[in-house]
Amino acid sequence: MNVPISPLGSSDLAALSMTEAADAFAAGDIKAEAMLRACLARIDAHDGKVNAVIRLDREAALEAAAAQDKARAGGVALGPLAGAPMMHKDMYYRAGKVSTCGSKIRKDFVPPVTATVLQRLDAAGALDMGTLNMAEFAQNPTGHNAHFGDCHNPWNLAYCTGGSSSGSGAGVAARFFTAALGSDTGGSIRLPATICGVTGLKATQTRVSRHGVMPLSFSCDNVGPLVRTARDAARFLKVTAGRDPKDPTSAPEAVPDYEAALTGDVKGLKIAVCESYFFDGADAPVVTAFEAALQVLADRGASITRVKAPSMQAVAAYVSLVSRTESPAIHANWMREFPGDYAIHLSSRIYGGFAIPGHLYIEALSRRGPLLRQFVAETLTGFDVVATPTLRTRVPTLAETDIDADPANWSRFMAVSANTRPFNYLGLPTLSVPCGFDDRGLPVGLQLAARPFAEATVLRAGDAFQLVTDWHKKSPLL
Repeated sequence: MNVPISPLGSSDLAALSMTEAADAFAAGDIKAEAMLRACLARIDAHDGKVNAVIRLDREAALEAAAAQDKARAGGVALGPLAGAPMMHKDMYYRAGKVSTCGSKIRKDFVPPVTATVLQRLDAAGALDMGTLNMAEFAQNPTGHNAHFGDCHNPWNLAYCTGGSSSGSGAGVAARFFTAALGSDTGGSIRLPATICGVTGLKATQTRVSRHGVMPLSFSCDNVGPLVRTARDAARFLKVTAGRDPKDPTSAPEAVPDYEAALTGDVKGLKIAVCESYFFDGADAPVVTAFEAALQVLADRGASITRVKAPSMQAVAAYVSLVSRTESPAIHANWMREFPGDYAIHLSSRIYGGFAIPGHLYIEALSRRGPLLRQFVAETLTGFDVVATPTLRTRVPTLAETDIDADPANWSRFMAVSANTRPFNYLGLPTLSVPCGFDDRGLPVGLQLAARPFAEATVLRAGDAFQLVTDWHKKSPLL
């Protein structure tokens, strides 16, 4: 089918990916201020329809870009992300700036600290333009927001963006900026990535510091990027990953050079495909695009094997228990003081969590290690990567997943994250890359998972796929 593509030519700087922009700036081929102004022009022209932006720090970003141009002209060495404009989900705290967390309760909240991940991006030269729309307190997979308005899919404004990092996915797709932080507790990076046709990475649990980041579920929260390419994700992760004394849960493992691992070679890579669970109720256009993506990897020398994964039903049940129990613990005081300030669907989900017996929560936590070992034995013993569709159904409309308007939409609403939630419970590194379009012209995503701390493996596979396909280069006609 013909997918409408906007006329973003090589002369339009907003078409550059994060690494393309940073490398062009480092080479002296473009100026940071020109790159930033190209992105601002896209926001000015199109965000009235998309509704991705919460706070635009226009003047501060322009000043930072001008300073980078001056520094580069003076021969000052700058970081690997200098010249690359970014915006971030409005739950990453920056001292002195409002961080709404997509909520009414925190509409005026000014944090006293700056998130470690923002500090690391700053040090690498990233140009921070402001903050982005998101699901309220990061608690839905579709991107609906009753307080700041729904974010709209730039491919078709009637459709959802995926959530909870809605503005991050929509904004990267619309070329408003080159990269954005999302968060992923049940798929909230990978879902907007696949639904908006961009690339999203959830690293191994604890790989990236969560200091200064709004919590949702202590056991399942992850920090990570939405970007255009696997190469972008590799450079972003290299900058942001690593031990942080301010986050005692952050992993001490050394951070490799992920970008150096992108050899383009997947010959001999062994890919497992689970025949059950991930394809239950899958729509035909999604399966068709997924199988075509597998064939691309096979043609490049990877081997594809179908396997069973009987552990998945238990994994899917336990991940919901964990997140739905931990979220009420975080929101208990606000639920008592400001119950009317939550959207209907969110308050109902949190209230339900208060009724979950403690022994079930403990059971879910205690089964995590054994189920991880079982899943690895079923799908990764003898294999390098597990491949699934990121979203097993076609992209739904905003109306079809609006559970405040119609509770009957609940099953469709929850189905959105069915293929992503298990990897949060398992804590595995997981990448989503665009791999086609469905019959309505909405994107389809390929999800790749690997062993703990094997981010380089999924990034290498995703990059190899993108070297011979152009799905990640397509942009919506706004």
